[in-house]
Amino acid sequence: MIKQKTRGRGAGFNPGNRFERLRIEDFPDDIAEDAPYIIDENGEEENFPERKIPTQYFIDDSKSVIAKNDSEDLGFENSFNPYRGCEHGCIYCYARPSHEYLSFSAGLDFETKIMVKPNAPKLLEAELKKKSYVPDIIMFSGNTDCYQPLEKKLNLTRGALKVCLKYRNPVSLITKNSLVQRDLDVLKEMAELKLISVCLSITTLDRDLARRMEPRTSSPEKRFETIEVMAKNNIPAGVNIAPVIPGLTDEEIPAILKESSERGAIFAGHAMLRLPYSVKDLFLDWLKKEFPEKESKIINRIKEIRGGKLNSYEWGERLAGKGEFAEAVHSLFKMSCNKYHLNEKQVKLATSLFNSKDQFEIFESLDSSSSLPWYKQNSC
Repeated sequence: MIKQKTRGRGAGFNPGNRFERLRIEDFPDDIAEDAPYIIDENGEEENFPERKIPTQYFIDDSKSVIAKNDSEDLGFENSFNPYRGCEHGCIYCYARPSHEYLSFSAGLDFETKIMVKPNAPKLLEAELKKKSYVPDIIMFSGNTDCYQPLEKKLNLTRGALKVCLKYRNPVSLITKNSLVQRDLDVLKEMAELKLISVCLSITTLDRDLARRMEPRTSSPEKRFETIEVMAKNNIPAGVNIAPVIPGLTDEEIPAILKESSERGAIFAGHAMLRLPYSVKDLFLDWLKKEFPEKESKIINRIKEIRGGKLNSYEWGERLAGKGEFAEAVHSLFKMSCNKYHLNEKQVKLATSLFNSKDQFEIFESLDSSSSLPWYKQNSC
């Protein structure tokens, strides 16, 4: 197994795959043209013609796009994912092992072989129109980032947001990419109807660390700027410090929350580092290469919050960890939120406006004095 430093990528190698091979289909040539870039400090594409590993895109012919979960750790049941795999390349990403179900690796394949659902907006609309669909908040995205670089070209997330606006279905959106600012026009309309909240995931203030750890995400400054843009346009905005990496980023919690609050964030969340399956090997390899002087400290801190192990799978502990150090991190987060006036008000998103009919049918319904369906309001 060859391990080497790859420029503009998070993982250094491809670990073995746990699942059998699956036939995949090449993506159309006009979309598969790969532009070798990373995101520079201004959020623009930066070209590196010498890059050795191009990104490849493949068609995902899934017939549905709303994923259900019953996890007690998560605050949502429905999620929308137009892409599988993520070019952001975050070395710690808990979603990496899911790529193995596609006969890809959780390492370089996860960030260089992206599965795309080209009909995602149409599939979402079809699901919202089903009689069995019960209006609820949909998380954009629950697995990989819906605003990863390819979205700039394909507009699948933008199309899905328009579908949710059309049928008045609420969306809770989370991303590491400032590209979400592109869709400000749609988000503003949704915000007027209490149909949207936007959360920026920020792990560190250190631009160099972010580039080494999250190579193709927008810079921390661009993410803070995005919070500010959302807030100035009356779109409920927040920050998610995830993951908190013990011994590496935990001390940054107060500073991240302070900056987020000053930029207009009104809510915040956090989660401890998770290292499921092959993510453990990838992260440890990265840690050894990037922070050899801190390696021992970070590993010991991770084990401290995971009962002597590098990961835990129990509900209630997966995101929070346990032990004195984990409690200290949670206390620091809570105190900082109180100090900077975050989470003082709960963001409420409306499900009561939902209507599964298209606009023509809605107008007919209103003309005949039919009442629209109403449902209880859910919290974000």
